[in-house]
Amino acid sequence: MADTPGAPAAEPTLDEQIAAYQREFQALDPQVEQIVSALGRLNRRMNVAYGRQTASVGISNTDWEVLKALVLSGAPYRMGPGDLAKRLGLTPAAMTHRIDRMVQEGLVTRDRDENNRVRVIVELTAEGREKWLEAMRLASVFEEDLLQDLTPGERGVLGEVLTRLLRRVEDAQPDAGGRLNDLD
Repeated sequence: MADTPGAPAAEPTLDEQIAAYQREFQALDPQVEQIVSALGRLNRRMNVAYGRQTASVGISNTDWEVLKALVLSGAPYRMGPGDLAKRLGLTPAAMTHRIDRMVQEGLVTRDRDENNRVRVIVELTAEGREKWLEAMRLASVFEEDLLQDLTPGERGVLGEVLTRLLRRVEDAQPDAGGRLNDLD
């Protein structure tokens, strides 16, 4: 893992990382570390890939999160800003800032609820839905390519195992669904 002077430092391979950890922390289970480190690296690289995809359709990852939450809410794709903030793990102020920007970009509208003039409703626009769909198309191609070497059976087993791990984390840390700190 020799670095060229002036070049960015190369990330150690998983084997190099595990060897270094074992040198410093002998109680380390290398099998556990390989799994956890591989998941972390995969997550980081997938986030970069998704960020490039969303940028190519003219939205940010943070825009994508809001659009996704609105789509998941079902037609007519409307939510209150407070509900969106809770869903995304953001502060109300950060959510307001994000919505302001997305309204200017034509991705969502923000209007008073006709049934309760105190309440504000954020709604997905046709342009916002089209951006979401295009990002989904790109993500589907990327994800199929990512998993191309796995058989349908391996995909099923991997999905089940990862879902079990996710449930364990969700049960142990129920407050970790959204981000704990705003990253905007």
